[in-house]
Amino acid sequence: MKRGLLLFAHGARDPRWALPFEDVAARVRRADASVAVELSFLEFMTPGLVDAGHALATQGCTRVEVVPLFLGAGGHVRKDLPALLETLKSAHPQVQWLLRPAVGEDDGVVAAMAAASLRSADTR
Repeated sequence: MKRGLLLFAHGARDPRWALPFEDVAARVRRADASVAVELSFLEFMTPGLVDAGHALATQGCTRVEVVPLFLGAGGHVRKDLPALLETLKSAHPQVQWLLRPAVGEDDGVVAAMAAASLRSADTR
């Protein structure tokens, strides 16, 4: 079974906005080269989720974890993302597509944001 990781971010018109997300994808690739990683976007940037998912299926992934790189599970994560995943499930029924919670709901991410906020507030 080849594992895939499909990272999903919002997207923006300014290409610099994607830099932290590209860094996340690069760090994941370095941490575990056995996992195929694709970064995708909802709008304004490419690839979109469906195209990035097709790429993972084409690479032979049979299990793909879909990770929303959102701070919370708003409308895009609760409505748009499941609809896009249905397209992938229909096109690639041999792949197990597993939607994970938004990263902002992870305690480690919340703790990291709190620590970064405290560092920013440190005026000593």
